[in-house]
Amino acid sequence: MIDKNVYGPWAVVAGGSEGVGASFAHRLADAGLDLVLIARKPGPLAETAEQVRAKGVEVRTLELDLTDPGAVKAVRSVTDDVEVGLLIFNAGANSYGHEFVTGDLDRVRGVVDLNITGQLALTHHFGALMRERRRGGIILVGSLAGYMGQAQISVYSAAKAFSRVFAEGLWLELGEHGVHVLELVLGVTRTPAMERAGLRMDLPGLNVAEPGDVAREGLEHLADGPVWIAGGNEETARKRSGFPRAEMVRRAHEATKRMIPPPSS
Repeated sequence: MIDKNVYGPWAVVAGGSEGVGASFAHRLADAGLDLVLIARKPGPLAETAEQVRAKGVEVRTLELDLTDPGAVKAVRSVTDDVEVGLLIFNAGANSYGHEFVTGDLDRVRGVVDLNITGQLALTHHFGALMRERRRGGIILVGSLAGYMGQAQISVYSAAKAFSRVFAEGLWLELGEHGVHVLELVLGVTRTPAMERAGLRMDLPGLNVAEPGDVAREGLEHLADGPVWIAGGNEETARKRSGFPRAEMVRRAHEATKRMIPPPSS
């Protein structure tokens, strides 16, 4: 169980309306932490907030696109009067369906803006407050995609690689001030976002994790940073980290392209 005295009394979950984010919200509410849930979709956001509020904790919601230049100001408007001891950055954007040079550049920039720029902004704000208090935790939700470049998701993969390396450095910087940092690396996870993307999760032998399980792993291993690979995917991460790269990338591409939808016309 997450320790409210270390990571509370409030937690902010960016991308907290469904899937892994909603699972984090439920587990934190069970531990007695009050919550600020941030998401773009008002319907799922309100539904999750109602469910966790019924567990007896205070819940604030913020319908927000974290790529908006005024995002931090909006987040501060609902958090400056409370003590946030835990930040979970679960928001993410992908660009399935197009190769980079034939895709929409603005959409690709959106992937970078959310996965990198938005993450940095919230981490900078809340990390500074935690450093000053000398306690707290930050979970950045990453992906196995960040261990290897992949066709049709090259920018997403690069953004997730950035997040992992960033978390390792941040773990060193904040650790001496009592703040835990964890990059929680997910493999294929059965979330609404994955289903909307049309990814095939019924392939024989595919290791598919459930949102509740990976959220539990992340909270249980928050103090075991800088990186925790969820869902039993450690060996896959090791394989994707080896050399030489060319043949390794080709083999992984052949193995994974079956689950990625064909390029959109």
